[in-house]
Amino acid sequence: MLIARAPVRISFAGGGTDLPAYYEKFGGAVLSTTINKYFYVFLQVSGDDTIQITSSDYRTFYRHDGDTPMLFDGDLSLPRAILNHFGLQRGIALFLASEIPPGTGLGSSSAVTVAIIKTVATARGLFLSKHQIADLACQIEIEKLGTPIGKQDQYAAAFGDLNLIEFSRDVVTVTPAPIAPVTRRELEKSILLFFTGGSREAASILQAQKEASEQADARVITALHAVKQMAYDARDALERGDVARIGELLDANWQHKKKFAGGVSTPLIDDCYDLALKNGARGGKLTGAGGGGFLMIFCEPKFQTRVTEALATRGLKRMDFRFESEGARVLVNAGLRIPESALGQ
Repeated sequence: MLIARAPVRISFAGGGTDLPAYYEKFGGAVLSTTINKYFYVFLQVSGDDTIQITSSDYRTFYRHDGDTPMLFDGDLSLPRAILNHFGLQRGIALFLASEIPPGTGLGSSSAVTVAIIKTVATARGLFLSKHQIADLACQIEIEKLGTPIGKQDQYAAAFGDLNLIEFSRDVVTVTPAPIAPVTRRELEKSILLFFTGGSREAASILQAQKEASEQADARVITALHAVKQMAYDARDALERGDVARIGELLDANWQHKKKFAGGVSTPLIDDCYDLALKNGARGGKLTGAGGGGFLMIFCEPKFQTRVTEALATRGLKRMDFRFESEGARVLVNAGLRIPESALGQ
């Protein structure tokens, strides 16, 4: 058996500028960190003439007959597209499981992609660098499957840690944020995550943002310019040790983010956000494209109990977490190798 995992992430500023409709014209930048919530992949060589994929999160199962072409439409299209890329037709079983619900704005779909690529490449005896894993994940999600998403999540999951990730037409650059250990601990202790109780479909929000960027909608482009600059401002604040500034930037980022497309926020989310501010929070925003998922709040420790109790009255549940720095990695490898017989003819 081979077991691998990849982390999800939280983004402090710049989300949305990682879409090609924006960064190919203006360049993009995101400041984000991975957290210790993971997507896991278990791979076994079965020796059968089939491929079997089980997803605990979606409670679904897929079986592929090795005598027919591996297609990647319908249920579990993402793992099927990855196996198709590697030419696998038979003889393996995948089990997929996540520590968080899917569609909750923490980049879980790209963590899935990165984790499966890491797993299959290792089992095939291939060494792929973090850049290669992230780039391949982008190719599969964006080009092969046509998903209207950006590139920050794939690079965050592959690299791990707190990074400034910059995007241009030709290259993605990942630079670790220059942050002292004491600043890192203070930042970690100041960020809270609250589950709003529902997942969301980001594709429609991202599609609307993509169209607005392509049409040079002045309101959307101005907002994207602003949040991109905030990624650099947040990086500079952390380099100075000014953690409180992150709360202010999160609030400003959230106000601009709501201009990206309709449906980014909801009346419940607006109410919860205002309630958090009234109880001592400095700022925050929804993780991911918006519409639901996790509400990220910046709050000094002395006000956190009050904020947690206030949001509990609205049905929000707090999730504890820590920052992580490893990115995608293999946890267990009992010498497993996928044989040549598993490849398509």
